[in-house]
Amino acid sequence: MDRKLIAIGGALSLAVLIAGTGIAIMTGRQNDQFADCGGSAVAGSAIGGPFELLNAQGQTVTDADIITGPTILYFGYTFCPDVCPLDNARNALAVDILEEQGIDATPVFISIDPDRDTPEVVGEFAYNFHDRMIGLTGSAEQVAAASRAYKTFYQKEADGDPQYYLVSHSTFSYLALPGYGVVDFFKRDDSAEVVADRTACFVEAAGAS
Repeated sequence: MDRKLIAIGGALSLAVLIAGTGIAIMTGRQNDQFADCGGSAVAGSAIGGPFELLNAQGQTVTDADIITGPTILYFGYTFCPDVCPLDNARNALAVDILEEQGIDATPVFISIDPDRDTPEVVGEFAYNFHDRMIGLTGSAEQVAAASRAYKTFYQKEADGDPQYYLVSHSTFSYLALPGYGVVDFFKRDDSAEVVADRTACFVEAAGAS
């Protein structure tokens, strides 16, 4: 099967899964504490969960170590030619906007290309976008487990160059709060201002609980 068709099929399956999850949750959560924040209404869903990865220093960390405050997580890879840099730059700008509002949020970059993305590589990549961005990688098994937890999709080129291959992948960013897990996700066309505004709403609502 053509790899473009595989990638499209995987992306469509992910979209259907998330859309279905959102509909199910929205019908049962209209009166919860986050109802006024709009967004994608995924809090309490099956998106997100435990993971164990390596940070830039090669140390094993878990989701509990990383999600200690408002956290924006993105799955991509450092060799990504255009999508990942734009998305991570957007997330970094949103974090700066939030900081101006007195909210300390953490951007996280999780590599789905462990063959090339060593701890040192992801650390440098993340730091180039924001001095607080955390870069994470791991073994193929660790990365796959984290991807499954967040319902992301990625597919390495089957016949690409062994060194310069590309990886098809989903491009959602996930907002997670300690004690709540994933409460929202952002699409590529959401601006930094939108990401910051919705994040601030969820943070305020969580603090008022």
